[in-house]
Amino acid sequence: MSIIEKAASRISHTSPADTPAPADAAVATLPEADVAAAPAAAAAPAPAAAAPVVAEAATAAGATEQRRSTRTVELDLARMHDAGLVTAAGGRTSLMEDFRIIKRPLIKRAFAQRKSSENPGNLIMITSSLPGEGKTFCAVNLAMSIAMELDHTVLLVDADVARPSVLRTLGLPAQLGLMDILLDDNLDMSEVMLRTNVNTLSILPAGTSSPRATELLASHTMKALVMEIANRYPDRIVIFDSPPLLLTSESHVLASNMGQIVMVVEAESTTQHAVKEALRQLEGCSNVNLVYNKSRSFPGTESYDYHYG
Repeated sequence: MSIIEKAASRISHTSPADTPAPADAAVATLPEADVAAAPAAAAAPAPAAAAPVVAEAATAAGATEQRRSTRTVELDLARMHDAGLVTAAGGRTSLMEDFRIIKRPLIKRAFAQRKSSENPGNLIMITSSLPGEGKTFCAVNLAMSIAMELDHTVLLVDADVARPSVLRTLGLPAQLGLMDILLDDNLDMSEVMLRTNVNTLSILPAGTSSPRATELLASHTMKALVMEIANRYPDRIVIFDSPPLLLTSESHVLASNMGQIVMVVEAESTTQHAVKEALRQLEGCSNVNLVYNKSRSFPGTESYDYHYG
């Protein structure tokens, strides 16, 4: 059975109340109140006289490291909690419990044994067929939930370079990021990566918009960057917030580098045709999962259901 057949068999455009989840699906239900859209160097020591060349090199290296030091930003965790996002400071909530269920199979696959020809499983792309289905909400919450793990760190990458929204969702101003690294060979990733007051979470912003975004994401430079990100730290999981599959070609080329893909589907809004067409673009990609959002589980209520297949 193809990816489309397997995935499409788990989605019905009729009322989800009439559509039971598959027996092997991991399902979580989020109250509507929890899913409100988020708002939009010290001087170097004097060189020893016997080794001036070495000292000069060390000083230059120190200056480079200082220039490339990663910046730290403060996430307003109270504001994030009020906006319906997962935070450790927000106490135990149904939203937090649901994302604990969602992340577990992804973490397991992230570090499972793989063939040398397969993409690293710790590279996880969050996408959707169309805008407005909740992919950034899911990407941020998944990253925040995994950041609570004792044995893992998270890098959240805003790869929706045409319409970046990760920083806005987190209440941060626009910054240099992914596109700037791909455009400037002299720019190091550490110069644009943002550490946060959540010690296990870092962010790589989308950066400056470019009309050559598709070609940059499909380049050998991007491939090398993604592999470096995946392999630099053995405990790291990388979450990519991707563009919608049916609006741009960027998500398709990004998917070719990913080890896992999560596609967000909005209930009673996204058509089966859109879902099937989006999944067709992912043919050949392994570990494609579906997140079914805003399904009506009970009359008069809305929730988010998460299905993995």
